[in-house]
Amino acid sequence: MTILVEQPEFGSQLEEQKFHPDTKELVLDGGFVVPKSVTQDGFVAPEINSFGKSFRDYDAQSERQRTVEEFYRLQHINQTYDFVKRMRQEYGKLNKVEMSIWECCELLNEVVDDSDPDLDEPQIEHLLQTAEAIKKDYPNEDWLHLTALIHDLGKILLLPIFGGLPQWAVVGDTFPLGCAFDESNVHRKYFTENPDYKNPAYNSKNGIYNEGCGLDHVVMSWGHDDFMYLVAKENGTTLPSAALFIIRYHSFYPLHKAGAYTHLMNEDDVENLKWLKIFNKYDLYSKSKVRVDVEKVKPYYQSLIDKMVNLGDEEEIKEEGGL
Repeated sequence: MTILVEQPEFGSQLEEQKFHPDTKELVLDGGFVVPKSVTQDGFVAPEINSFGKSFRDYDAQSERQRTVEEFYRLQHINQTYDFVKRMRQEYGKLNKVEMSIWECCELLNEVVDDSDPDLDEPQIEHLLQTAEAIKKDYPNEDWLHLTALIHDLGKILLLPIFGGLPQWAVVGDTFPLGCAFDESNVHRKYFTENPDYKNPAYNSKNGIYNEGCGLDHVVMSWGHDDFMYLVAKENGTTLPSAALFIIRYHSFYPLHKAGAYTHLMNEDDVENLKWLKIFNKYDLYSKSKVRVDVEKVKPYYQSLIDKMVNLGDEEEIKEEGGL
């Protein structure tokens, strides 16, 4: 997949909207404009999820909670440094299946994420909910709209045509391997059954890494994030580095919500994290039972694909298939 994007001027909204049009107050967050007061068309983050609970509440007693906790038990036991290295080597070949981006989106109609306590709808709904929410507050950053549309496409790894990987190898919060598991990881207690937990090379704060080495040099747990990052990178995308950072680390909640593992970051990571924190608001709080009219919004997102993605003569993207 070759994605061509005119390099966005990340300060464009900042220059155009230094002051909120209604309040005339300066509205900044990490150097980027974030809407301060809600306009008629702005995105309003809800206080509770579609199940009537707080977002990312992993202890709320419900049938959904039991499914989510069992998911994390399996993930924390099975995601090891050696497992991830094997997955990246095999799936990095990108040599088995080709399809268009929109076809890929439609495949997510068959996918439900067992790790998500806030949503049990097909994943195409989540992609469009996220993109539509961002579009309301950042109408001029179309690269960000496209990033939202494709950020979870890697979840197709759950489908048989792409290998039929188990949920614990595709979804859920991500975390580094090769160093100690931070306390902020969801259901951290299950890491004690992970073979890496007692490996002396992996159980210190830095583990096998040097402080400030950069997240690019850190082996993350395998899943849809890293897979979609590989798809974009290996196909020569020209999406900005912030977009690739969002795709690769949007499930890295221990970092962007709890501030863990920052000792491994370099200066580029610090800058890109600003965009990820902006993106996270829409990725998390746009989840709802209100369905998006897919056919109504499809022409806009197809136009972004046509504008920003150069797919060559066959107009297809290459994705990894089964093992």
